[in-house]
Amino acid sequence: MTRDDELQALLRLTAWLSPAFPIGSFAYSGGLERAVADGLVTDAASLAAWVGTLIDHGSVWNDAVLLAESHRGQAEPARLAEVAALAEALAGSRERHQETMLLGDAFLAAARAWPNEVFERLPGKVAYPIAVGAVAGAHGIGPETVLAVFLHAYASQAMSSGIRLGVAGQRDGVAVLAGLEERIAKVARRAAASTLDDLGSATVQADIASLRHETQATRLFRS
Repeated sequence: MTRDDELQALLRLTAWLSPAFPIGSFAYSGGLERAVADGLVTDAASLAAWVGTLIDHGSVWNDAVLLAESHRGQAEPARLAEVAALAEALAGSRERHQETMLLGDAFLAAARAWPNEVFERLPGKVAYPIAVGAVAGAHGIGPETVLAVFLHAYASQAMSSGIRLGVAGQRDGVAVLAGLEERIAKVARRAAASTLDDLGSATVQADIASLRHETQATRLFRS
């Protein structure tokens, strides 16, 4: 890949994981709204701890492992089908399932603006990390780069949700993102070298918050 190709690939990745990319990620909090309502997240420090723990040990870590697998298997339809089924099965709540599947569907629909045969190799509907990993892999973008930007996009969205929920201000959100840089880079490297044997989470409170959000009467987010 030439330097011009690398720059073009980076521009595509930036577009795909930009808040402006039309997948509707702003509508989801991944259980954070319930965590705020339950007093588990009350300020910028606890927001940073919540997001960092999910990246290290929770559903976001699992998404990173699944993304890496779909990135490696982007040329193999059977392998993509297997990891897509696994990703869907790992959704721990109705809202979590809805979120990852709808985001994946919207991502693939928008990413077709960059034609590629990978769209024919993917199953009809796939979870969000599967869609991102396969498409980025097909465009020759390295796994560590994809994972780092993917994780940073998650953290940015979580900060935006926290700001809208009133637990942090914009300056606080930027400071939290700055503080998460080293952790995101470390997890991106670890996930790039992972296998499906590395799947696993230990964030029970976050999983419960996602389940409890389904019955929350007043809410801003769909998850």
